[in-house]
Amino acid sequence: MSSPPNHTEVFEYALIRVVPRVERGEAINAGVLVYSKSFRYLGCVTELDEARLLALHPAVDLAAARAALAAFERACTEGPLAARPLGERFRWLTAPRSAIVQPGPVHSGITAAPAAELDRLFTTLVRM
Repeated sequence: MSSPPNHTEVFEYALIRVVPRVERGEAINAGVLVYSKSFRYLGCVTELDEARLLALHPAVDLAAARAALAAFERACTEGPLAARPLGERFRWLTAPRSAIVQPGPVHSGITAAPAAELDRLFTTLVRM
């Protein structure tokens, strides 16, 4: 049974933040994770604004931040979590941690196209 073209379902998302000095709590948004159980979708887009990050902490380890962001993207499709259900991967990726790259709180919404929602959220919450 196929879904009608305007079929909408619940999705969840979380920002991915780079926190150069955990003790200060300052962060920049560097990516978005989107998950939809109904659409069987898990996606992540990241982009590091190095100038903004260096403005927060000139001695930040840019290579570590880049590597951690790349790991978030890879975890959606490959690695030790690849065989796990999408929801389990999303929950693992959004679990609180004290690291240079951290997930923000999980939010939810309604969408007919989770990939388009990922693009919209990335544009409005990370690039702007």
